[in-house]
Amino acid sequence: MSRLQTHSENHAVSRIGWLRAAVLGANDGIVSTASLIVGVAAASTDRPAIIVAGVAGLVAGAMSMAAGEYVSVSSQLDTERADIARETRELVDEPEAERRELAGIYEKRGLDPALALQVADQLTAHDALAAHARDELGISEFTTARPIQAALTSAATFSIGAALPLATAVLVPQDWIIPSVSAGALAFLALLGALGAQAGGAPIFRAMARVVFWGALALALTAGIGRLFGAVV
Repeated sequence: MSRLQTHSENHAVSRIGWLRAAVLGANDGIVSTASLIVGVAAASTDRPAIIVAGVAGLVAGAMSMAAGEYVSVSSQLDTERADIARETRELVDEPEAERRELAGIYEKRGLDPALALQVADQLTAHDALAAHARDELGISEFTTARPIQAALTSAATFSIGAALPLATAVLVPQDWIIPSVSAGALAFLALLGALGAQAGGAPIFRAMARVVFWGALALALTAGIGRLFGAVV
């Protein structure tokens, strides 16, 4: 007697909810805080002012990231809920139209009409709303918006990312703040790109190159502004 063999797989898409917020938060923490420190250091020789600016950037940035993520992801969640509510009404008011609509989706994916209708009937009998949410609306357990998770993840990783250039500025001699923070930030960004790519199953070198490029551009621009105006930015 044969039995179907089952196995579990850990797909990268299951991490999409927190991974996006984590990479965004850490990247922004490194780039914004390092750029702020470099810009202030280029305009001022007052070490305490440089450190205070970095600490202020960390706190303000973490709160901003948390608020921004919560608001934006909450808007996404509201949209998803509205679509689910509409789909629920349509399943009650127009079940046959929804049945044909679901079958049409499967036909477009390659099933013949008879089989598509059979699949639609079986999935509808099992959980009609889940079938329409997944296959018609593109909403699944992996992609469902989670505002609190996104806000906390983004704030935490921003703080960690911001702490790295800030710690560098505290530890190195004052004359070495600009080159040390700049080099350290780029190294941290490269590491972040590699870790994010590995967690998401993406090409590592491409991820490293793009975060380092944009980080270097931000650092160069803020250092240039600081030297040009000779004032705290």
